[in-house]
Amino acid sequence: MSSDVRSPEDDARRSFIAVCVSLTFCFVVYSMLLVVVPVYGLELGASPLMLGVVLSSQYLLPLIMAIPLGGLVARFGGRVNLIAGGVIMGGGLLTMQAVPGYAGLILGQLLVGLAHLQMVLSAQTVISSLASGTRLEGYFGWYSTWLSGGQVIGPLLAGFWIESSGGFGALFLMMAVVALLGGIAGLWLAGDAVQGIKVGRAESGFRAQARLMRENTGVQVSVAITVAGMFALGVYGSYLPVYLHSLEVSAALIGIMVSLRAGVSMVIRPFIPKIIQAAGGRARATSLALATLAIGLGGLGFATGVAAVVLLSILVGLGGGLSQPLSMVVLAESVGREQRSGALGMRLMANRAIHFLAPLWFGAILELSGFGASFALSGVLVAGIALLLVRLNRP
Repeated sequence: MSSDVRSPEDDARRSFIAVCVSLTFCFVVYSMLLVVVPVYGLELGASPLMLGVVLSSQYLLPLIMAIPLGGLVARFGGRVNLIAGGVIMGGGLLTMQAVPGYAGLILGQLLVGLAHLQMVLSAQTVISSLASGTRLEGYFGWYSTWLSGGQVIGPLLAGFWIESSGGFGALFLMMAVVALLGGIAGLWLAGDAVQGIKVGRAESGFRAQARLMRENTGVQVSVAITVAGMFALGVYGSYLPVYLHSLEVSAALIGIMVSLRAGVSMVIRPFIPKIIQAAGGRARATSLALATLAIGLGGLGFATGVAAVVLLSILVGLGGGLSQPLSMVVLAESVGREQRSGALGMRLMANRAIHFLAPLWFGAILELSGFGASFALSGVLVAGIALLLVRLNRP
C-alpha cells in the first residue's frame, strides 16, 4: 500500500473532524439567533404570543421535511448535504439583512431552520456510521462538545455585537459568512462519509418510521429523550432572554447567561462514557439527566437574581448536555444502516415539532399567568416524560 493511501481509520478521523468543524460554525449562527431574534422582536414591539410565532417559524419546515431529508442524506451522502445546508442558511440570513421587519425575520427563520436540519442530519448520519458501543458514545460526546462550543461563542458574539454597535447593523451579513464557512468545511469529508447508499421507502419513508416507532423500544426511548430535552432547551433558549430582558439585564449579560448553559454542557460531554458507567448504565443516566433538567427549568421563573439564574442554568446545562448525546447513541444502535438516516430524520422531526410548539405553548401561558407558572409547568412536563422513560426502560 502506498503512503498516500489513507486507511479507513484515517478517513473516519478526518470525516469526524470535518463534521465537527462544520457543525460548530452552524451552531455559532444558530445560537446567535437565540439572542438576536428575541431582542429584535422586542424592538419591533412584538407581544409574547407574536414573539412565540416568530420563534416557532424556524421549526415549521423541519417539522414537515425531516423524514424526506433523511432519505436525501442517505442517497447523496454527507458532503453534498453539508455544503447545501451552509448555502441555504447563508441565504436565510441575507434575507433577514435585506428585508426589515417581521417578514424578513420569519422568511429568514424558515430557511435557517431547514438548513440547520439538513446539516445536523448529515452530521449525525456520518458519525453514527463511524463506530459502535463505548466508542460511539465517545464520538457523540465529543461531537456534542464541539456543538456546545459553538453555542457558547454564538450568544456572546451576538450580545456584544448588539451592545457595542448599539443595534443590529450588518450582524446578519456577518452571520451569513459564518454559515457559509460551515458548508465549506464539508469538503473535507472522506471515505464512506462522502458516498450515499440506495434506500427505498421501505427504509426511509413515513410508514417505515411509523412502524419503527411502534415496534422498536430503542427508537421510542430515543424520541422520548429528545422530546423532553428539546422542550426544555427550546423554552430555555427562546424565553430566558425575554425573562432577563424583563429584569432589565443588558444584552451583553443576556448573551453570557445564554452561553452559560452551553458551556456547562460542553464541559461534561467528553466524560459521557464515564458518567454512564458511574450512573449504572444508560437508562439511569438518562433519568438522572431529565430530572436535573426538570428542576433547573422549573425554578427559573422564580429566580429574581442573577446568582439564582446562574445556578439553575447550570442544572439545565448538565441535564441537556447528557440527554441529547444519549438519545443519538440509543437510536444509532437500535436500527440498521439502511434505516439510520430515516430514523434520525424522525428523531429530528420530533425535535423540531417540540421546538415549534414549545414557544407557542409557553408564550400563551406566559400571556395568561406570568413567568413563574410558565417555567414551573414546563419543568413538570419534563418530569412527566422522565417517568414515562422509566417505564420504557423496564425489561
